[in-house]
Amino acid sequence: MSTLFESQAPRPLADRLRPTDLDGVVGQDHLLMPDGPIGRMLGSGRLGSVILWGAPGSGKTTIARLLAERTDLQFEPLSAVFSGVADLRKVFDHASRRREAGLGTLLFIDEIHRFNRAQQDGFLPYVEDGTVILVGATTENPSFELNAALLSRCQVLVLNRIGDDALEVLLERAEREEEHVLPLDGDARAALRAMADGDGRYLLNMAEILFSLPSEPLLDTVLLTETVQRRMPLYDKSREGHYNLISALIKSLRGSDTDAALYWFARMIVGGEEPRYIARRLTRFAVEDVGLADPNALTQAIAAWEAYERLGSPEGELALVQLIIYLGSAPKSNSAYVAEAAAKRAAKETGSLSPPKHILNAPTGLMKDLGYGDGYVYDHDTEERFSGQDYFPDGMGRRRFYTPGERGFEREITKRVAYWDGLRKEKERK
Repeated sequence: MSTLFESQAPRPLADRLRPTDLDGVVGQDHLLMPDGPIGRMLGSGRLGSVILWGAPGSGKTTIARLLAERTDLQFEPLSAVFSGVADLRKVFDHASRRREAGLGTLLFIDEIHRFNRAQQDGFLPYVEDGTVILVGATTENPSFELNAALLSRCQVLVLNRIGDDALEVLLERAEREEEHVLPLDGDARAALRAMADGDGRYLLNMAEILFSLPSEPLLDTVLLTETVQRRMPLYDKSREGHYNLISALIKSLRGSDTDAALYWFARMIVGGEEPRYIARRLTRFAVEDVGLADPNALTQAIAAWEAYERLGSPEGELALVQLIIYLGSAPKSNSAYVAEAAAKRAAKETGSLSPPKHILNAPTGLMKDLGYGDGYVYDHDTEERFSGQDYFPDGMGRRRFYTPGERGFEREITKRVAYWDGLRKEKERK
């Protein structure tokens, strides 16, 4: 319950501009429109438990609070950062008594992914029997952070990063609230929205700083950056952002889009990623995706990795940039990767077949008596330095695992493979 003094306390601009109805929420029309998931729930009068997954400042808490108001449910907010089992037990007890009186409860849990698995299991009976309508908010991928049992009882709704047009709407609301315009020129105003990185709350917090400045002179982009702290890009190198960005980097390289790959590399470095991790993944790319189309790619990858180890950051990062440019512009082939997979499948299918006896060594008399080494032809003793013997297990027959492509150095390998195939056929005819 608010006191007289609390009502007179100053409130941040972002708090004063919180929407009072769902129509005021910006950037989430795909959820809130009549044909969206939340819109359909409200239209039918049946609100189910949901997990709101989105970036900071995308409106998760606001939507939860407004859902409670629209459905006449008691709003019970908890933060998984500050709450424990005892807090949950109190909420569930209150909700149970409220239910006996014919009233419902919307339990909002912010940062729900921070509850451990046992705590999440504790929600299940209360969610399942309808004691509470659960609205969980998370910035992390629910597939990784939430129990499968809990996810099966909730609908996961993905909130968008707030787009540029919606951020402009927030700035205009702020100017009406403050009754004067921001002291920014056009480019600086656009830069302010870009600095928010899709976070409406962060945008309004920066705007609040700017409203304290004189109306003249207008700030340009340089002065704006000096006035408000530029936000670091959202990136958690131990969670989903880590995997999303390395996936973007690798797939950009695979698609020979060097510039896009450089962008994702820069995003990871600026976000604090360990460059050695990137070096390791680039080395794997050199053998998996460039492969024998350019055998020098692996040499370049190892050299760049070693250069980084010797130079450290930030100087050594240039070696990784050079490697990215090399890999992005190189011809691509996954023929060796495909060959490895095919050979492994054949190895599993054929079990424990022994090598043919003619290619086995015979260090003991018994082994010689058993035929080990009989009939082996030393390739260097032949005219072509090629015997043409069969080295597959008896009864298995020859199989083709590696088929070189027509890109880069593999064109030369194709000629070499064809040469040995031709000699082998000649030997077989003889």
